[in-house]
Amino acid sequence: MSVRTLRHAPLLLLLLLLTGCKAVVLSPSGDIAAQQRDLIVISTILMLLIVVPVMVMTGWFAWRYRHSNDKATYAPEWDHSTQFELVIWTAPLLIIIALGALTWIGTHLLDPYRPLGRIDAQRELPADVKPLRVQVVAMDWKWLFVYPDYGIASVNEMAAPVDVPIEFDITASTVMNSFFVPALAGQIYAMPGMQTKLHAIINAAGDYEGFSANYSGHGFSHMRFRFAGMSGADFDAWVDTVRGSELALSRDEYLRLEQPSEREPVRHYGSAAPDLFDAVVNLCVEPNKMCMHDMMAIDENGGLGMAGIYNVKHLSYDGERRRDSVALDDAYVLSMCAVAPEAPISPAGGTRYGAARLEP
Repeated sequence: MSVRTLRHAPLLLLLLLLTGCKAVVLSPSGDIAAQQRDLIVISTILMLLIVVPVMVMTGWFAWRYRHSNDKATYAPEWDHSTQFELVIWTAPLLIIIALGALTWIGTHLLDPYRPLGRIDAQRELPADVKPLRVQVVAMDWKWLFVYPDYGIASVNEMAAPVDVPIEFDITASTVMNSFFVPALAGQIYAMPGMQTKLHAIINAAGDYEGFSANYSGHGFSHMRFRFAGMSGADFDAWVDTVRGSELALSRDEYLRLEQPSEREPVRHYGSAAPDLFDAVVNLCVEPNKMCMHDMMAIDENGGLGMAGIYNVKHLSYDGERRRDSVALDDAYVLSMCAVAPEAPISPAGGTRYGAARLEP
């Protein structure tokens, strides 16, 4: 083997390793991901319009004005050229304007909260198309998908019909994660006590990989799931298969599933509690635990006052912090009025939250 071949061996090895890479971000299967890909490509090309000439001219100047080149013009007193200044300032300014306009338009058109307006670049979305709703819960260290319109759920597997818009509601059970299917759309954060959204569509049938793009602990490396793009008939068959499962995703089952675990196998639930996702977002899956939206509504209306403090001051977990110095009368909170979380809350009228007092 020649010295020349050995010299190029590392480069050949690198090219061999790159043949196993799948540039899914640059070859997506969903319209949103395709538009994001175009944004990346166009932005890169615009920046290269400056970077490439600068790199070429750097090498050219070094060669042209080398010490041994006697033919190069020697002008030690030169310090200004209007034409040169116009070129070196106008070109970057135009690039920045183009990038700014591209970014502003893309930020609004690709807003994950914005409903889709088209199936792909050639087809508009019909007005009567109903999106597929999927509720996503990032857990330690697995993914839970709930289909509220079908009453089913699955762990570490998700399916969607081709050319049908998908409306994701995303949250997390404990720590922050990031929901990411590169072939479908960009990553969206999943945070406990909060709900984020994503609108996307898959345009080609196939099996794709989804994962968490935000480090969340020991089992993060295996926090992956299968995303299947299917025809309408295949998706209906998948739904029937899931419905055939004897497992039921009740609140108690969710609390068991919520416990940290790694390499969780695919699991189907033939039925799912209809109010489970709202309870997960509002941190009140456990029995007899007040939901976060109820707490905020009570605080908006003035709080429970001293009566509420009297009710909880003898709880064991609050024993060291109880307010023994406060003199309280014998008053208890008997009940609180609450309505569905989507109902309007108005201190001046409408839905009211409050506490009933029992006087001694």
